[in-house]
Amino acid sequence: MKKIGILFGQENSFPQAFVDRINQKAEKNISAEFVRLDKVMQAEPLDYAVIVDRISQDVPYYRAALKNAAICGTAVINNPFWWSADEKFFNNALAVKLGVPVPKTVILPSKELPDDTTEKSFRNLAYPLDWDGIFNYIGFPAYMKPFDGGGWKEVYQLNNRADFFKNYDKTKQYVMMLQEEVVFDDYFRCYCIGGKHVRIMQYEPRNPHHLRYEHGKAPASKKILETIKNYVIKLNQYLGYDFNTVEFAIRDGIPYAIDFCNPAPDAEVTSVGQENFEWVVETAADYAIERAKSQKDGLDNLTWGEYVKTSAAKTPLVNVSVKPVKDDVSVGKVDHGIEAEGKVKKEKVVKLVKEKAAKEKPKKVAKK
Repeated sequence: MKKIGILFGQENSFPQAFVDRINQKAEKNISAEFVRLDKVMQAEPLDYAVIVDRISQDVPYYRAALKNAAICGTAVINNPFWWSADEKFFNNALAVKLGVPVPKTVILPSKELPDDTTEKSFRNLAYPLDWDGIFNYIGFPAYMKPFDGGGWKEVYQLNNRADFFKNYDKTKQYVMMLQEEVVFDDYFRCYCIGGKHVRIMQYEPRNPHHLRYEHGKAPASKKILETIKNYVIKLNQYLGYDFNTVEFAIRDGIPYAIDFCNPAPDAEVTSVGQENFEWVVETAADYAIERAKSQKDGLDNLTWGEYVKTSAAKTPLVNVSVKPVKDDVSVGKVDHGIEAEGKVKKEKVVKLVKEKAAKEKPKKVAKK
């Protein structure tokens, strides 16, 4: 029996739905459960063919346990070695090399000295930095955010130099990125599973969290959707993520990749909506089963991205020999705008009540 486990934290809906969906499929010799760790011994395998990781970014103990499991043959989704090494500034640099548009971005040293360092630790750092060169390159308005953070933590919107220095002084030991503001006409958040299954969702990050998928915008053009799909697949294949989200801001018809380092993306039904939730549960379950079937004990069963492969092979980054994948793309739909939300829900309830009443109404008996 091959077991698929899911390792998670404060999530409520996705982990249980994921486990239930796999077990409902009743694949021969495959089952799913919540991961249970009572001891982790060096070079000793865990009893899982596949583990879906949703929490090790916040729990170093879990990350160490997953690396140990991987070296013993567990297929960990996502690759814990790459996830440990990756960060947003590198992702932007990789996107530039791949020809995917991204906002102009620079990285900044932490405002405060890291623990166990002194000013002598930074003798290679010019002081002051070339602030004029940086500001002329980025422009204002701009955003500042951690180079390896997430969840909108420590994100600052900046309108001018004075605004920048006032907020930069608050950033403590965070290493920050300064990034140009992309004023967008449309916005998309895209799930990518297995480097081939893509769910494109129109999204409005300026809305309250529970209404960000209730955008009320006209459907995007086929050209935009095709470009987004190609960028999503390319980025995830080169990064090597099995489960990730990519966000795009559309400016003057061009999709700019804003954020694509989300290896434990939000999948709660209360935030993504029922239709998107159903897609991610079904697709993640099928992909985990696929990985379990191909898993070989004692071998490396991790996904390694094209960036790592081309580096190891000493071949060009954009390698013409990379095989195209047979993609699977779906587009989430919203049939109403936010301003109409209450009205639509009321109309749907009235319609359901009428339909139910019609079904329960006794049929007339023909007179003899």
